[in-house]
Amino acid sequence: MARAARGPEGRPTRGTTGTNRLRRVDRWIAHLSELRRAADPLVVDLGYGANGVTTLELEARLRRVRPDVELLGLEIDPERVARATEQLEATRRGETPFAPDARVAFARGGFEMPVPGGRRPAVVRAFNVLRQYDEGDVAAAWYRMTARLAPGGVLVEGTCDEIGRVCSWIDVAASGDPLRFTISLRLADLERPGIVAERLPKALIHRNVPGERIHDLLAALDREWERAAALASFGATQRWMAAVAGLRASGVPVLGGRTRWRLGELTVPWDVVRPA
Repeated sequence: MARAARGPEGRPTRGTTGTNRLRRVDRWIAHLSELRRAADPLVVDLGYGANGVTTLELEARLRRVRPDVELLGLEIDPERVARATEQLEATRRGETPFAPDARVAFARGGFEMPVPGGRRPAVVRAFNVLRQYDEGDVAAAWYRMTARLAPGGVLVEGTCDEIGRVCSWIDVAASGDPLRFTISLRLADLERPGIVAERLPKALIHRNVPGERIHDLLAALDREWERAAALASFGATQRWMAAVAGLRASGVPVLGGRTRWRLGELTVPWDVVRPA
């Protein structure tokens, strides 16, 4: 009761929201075994922003692989909760592109993640939530969020640009330990992969300097991208895949395979980018 009296934990997000902005991370979550194998496929969308469109989009994408998925969108700002609830009511009336029976709810909440019935989510998406925090606040925020996860659950925490073409995120285990780091880029018109440096998660964005592992990874990826320039005439996808293959051949433990690479993704174990 005392916690409720203090109000939601955390700071309001900047509120920027856009249709399809989070499609890349949605696609990632849809393939995660933590969701597909979950006994209770509850997903929390923490800090969804000015309106509920990205939460509704996430439900629409996840229900293709888990028809029983449930989404709970949480925001600190009560006006945003009211706006998202109005969108949901319009959805129920068939007035939006989303399914009227979408298994979605919106509520007020922050890092404490109040979930009815004491349920624990299999996945938490917290995108563009920690950008206004200091780097030193990240670990505590991770532990606060992951403490609410179901056993074997995962937190997906990251950031992206305003239209979702440049994204990166970190998968964090229920123990609070980071597992994987992923970048996801729209390949058409991509000048160089290192542009993702502008959209790194808070845990890494200030570490993109010589002597840090994330700097080494992005520099190596840019070099492989340049080496693969001759393949540009065959399309950006072929050039990207050659660059990722070159990175793996150089000894970087790239995860996944060509199916993920074709999407403009690159995933590595956390140790590859762990701050020094």
